[in-house]
Amino acid sequence: MTATAIIPLMPNQLVRRTLLSVLAFSLLISSAFAQQKGGQASDDVVLSAMRAELDRSKSQLKMEQVAAPYYVEYRIYDVDQYSAEAAFGALRADVHLRYRFVRVVVRVGDYKQDSYFGQGQSTVDYMPLDNDMLALRHQLWLATDRAYKSAAESLTAKQSQLKQLTVDQPVDDFAHADPVQSIGPPATLEFDPEPWKRMIQDASALYKGDPAIESFESRLGFQAVNRYLVNSEGTVVRSGQSLYEMTIAASTQAADGMSLARDSGFSVASMKELPSAADFVARATKLASSLKELREAPVAEEEYRGPVLFSADAATAIFADLIGENVLGRKPELGKNSRTTGPFTASYKTRVLPDFLSVVDDPTLSSYGGQALLGHYAIDDEGVPAQRVSLIEKGTLVNYVIGREPIRDFPTSNGHGRAKVPTNPAGPSLGNLIVTSAQPLSKEELKKKLIDLCQQRDLPYCYYVETFGPRLTPRLLYKVWTKDGHEELVRGAAFGDLDIRALRSDLIAAGDEPYVDALMLNIPHSIVAPSVLFDELEVKRANQNKEKLPEYPAPAVSK
Repeated sequence: MTATAIIPLMPNQLVRRTLLSVLAFSLLISSAFAQQKGGQASDDVVLSAMRAELDRSKSQLKMEQVAAPYYVEYRIYDVDQYSAEAAFGALRADVHLRYRFVRVVVRVGDYKQDSYFGQGQSTVDYMPLDNDMLALRHQLWLATDRAYKSAAESLTAKQSQLKQLTVDQPVDDFAHADPVQSIGPPATLEFDPEPWKRMIQDASALYKGDPAIESFESRLGFQAVNRYLVNSEGTVVRSGQSLYEMTIAASTQAADGMSLARDSGFSVASMKELPSAADFVARATKLASSLKELREAPVAEEEYRGPVLFSADAATAIFADLIGENVLGRKPELGKNSRTTGPFTASYKTRVLPDFLSVVDDPTLSSYGGQALLGHYAIDDEGVPAQRVSLIEKGTLVNYVIGREPIRDFPTSNGHGRAKVPTNPAGPSLGNLIVTSAQPLSKEELKKKLIDLCQQRDLPYCYYVETFGPRLTPRLLYKVWTKDGHEELVRGAAFGDLDIRALRSDLIAAGDEPYVDALMLNIPHSIVAPSVLFDELEVKRANQNKEKLPEYPAPAVSK
């Protein structure tokens, strides 16, 4: 996907089972992609309405004894979404939604100290779907009026609270940004849903081949999102993007009652990147087969401490949880003197990874190694051009992902202010987080190093993790036997110390074949990482509740 042309001016997730939850899923998908410049802003009724009302707000919005706003922002999301879900070979959801939301931000005060306090600086509302200029302007007018009154109250409350606090190193409330104009072509959702519905039905029908499978579901969510942004600094942005997701999820129980689940999916930016019907069913078949293997697998040993090798797939989950969440430069609560929040608050310019690893976040990239990246965008949700940011250099944290809310030592945005949903303010978020090694090893070299470590410690086996479930819980975990290197699947394990300390001190090697994990929940982004080897981790038997097996068998499948 190509980037939108940017003209800098001078300074002055998942488909749910009900309609409401499908809507919630849609709102989780924020605009992530900008396209080649095209179309005219003058032809767009939505943009025209936004700009007209913004001009009126700047000239007329003023209450008695309250300062006029120094900043006003309108952000509109126009979403066209189709979602469907199948279970046990039958369609059980088929929903097409279209809606518009607007978020109006009014800031009173100045960049140094303003009315930002809680949610008092904005209002959110539905917008008319018809391109009726007067109706659109009327809705914007009402939302702006409410946001201004709320901002005035918030500034008073904030100033009152600040009198009771001592801030040693004050930081500005909002960062100035040069205005930008970028008018990209609108996105549209045009396809025939019938073959896609058949595809998910066929995939979910595979439960018939294994009577022990208790659930087998397949879902899809296709959507076109058009994002509009105008602000009083002079920024005008329109960008369109399309996102497509297809997922498979199934579960079963082992003979001892242990619940076992697997899921797999595709998250892409172009329909041509989606699998064929044969490929999708093949993926579902492989998933069903793995459930049978898990049921028959032995339970993990009660305790193990030693080397663990993670596939590149599993490594992306580790870096997403332990690095991605912690490099977000979030401003602390009012009155707090820390630089940011989270475990990396005091880690600036200190080592957080081994010195052979480096990490960047680069939303300007649309692909990596020939694979599309979901975290590509040209301009963020705060009107700042996307930037490549070097976060960790040779193991040392040198930067944070920043939006327009400054933190100590980082007074300006680096183009990473993005919004989860229109109801939320934009904030620091990942684009494309990319982990690289200065000393990459091949797959064969990593496995040999794993076995060598086992032999040195007289361990009969080590562990290899192929993929994770939620909360870094291994779903496909293998014993790698020291004697001959053969692998044995086990179930029911958990890690006792897979944390940022282990990431810094126990990670000793990385692979040379990166995996691209495309994530659509919350804000679309990608994690790119190689396989990694830890010198020592604790693997223990999970404290997992076991449920009773069904009291009687499932209905017989007719031949």
